[in-house]
Amino acid sequence: MKAVAVTRVAGAVPPDLTRLRRQAAVEGHSFVERTYREWLDGSNRFDRVGEGFFVAGDTSRTIGMCGLNRDPFIDDPEIGRLRHLYVSPEHRRRGIGRELVMTCLELAAARFRRVRLRTFDDGAARFYERLGFVVVDETDATHAITPGLPPRRTP
Repeated sequence: MKAVAVTRVAGAVPPDLTRLRRQAAVEGHSFVERTYREWLDGSNRFDRVGEGFFVAGDTSRTIGMCGLNRDPFIDDPEIGRLRHLYVSPEHRRRGIGRELVMTCLELAAARFRRVRLRTFDDGAARFYERLGFVVVDETDATHAITPGLPPRRTP
């Protein structure tokens, strides 16, 4: 496998998510398509203070994505939200998702005192918990983490 790089994406032109959009649709995930559409219409380009959108790939294709927004579900500018993590099925379990999330958390540490997310997938929940997220019982969030703290190791 070629070396995978994580790159920050910015600007009005959305990243090339064609392949990821197709794969996610087959798996029943609509958020990849929504990410692309919101980028096109300007409603979410991950471009507010403290935000960022990252893609993982080699020189020929994008194989993963993840974003960080100010949490739109809570009225607190110091709360971020991890959003839209997706890695191509054939590239999973190679550390790419972890790298994308950790890159977002590094960015979050400079701006947000807390980062939340929501997942209803048991496998995704375990993945986030291995990275140090804790289960929360909050409206519009299932997990949260304080960025900048070393990830908690789980057996």
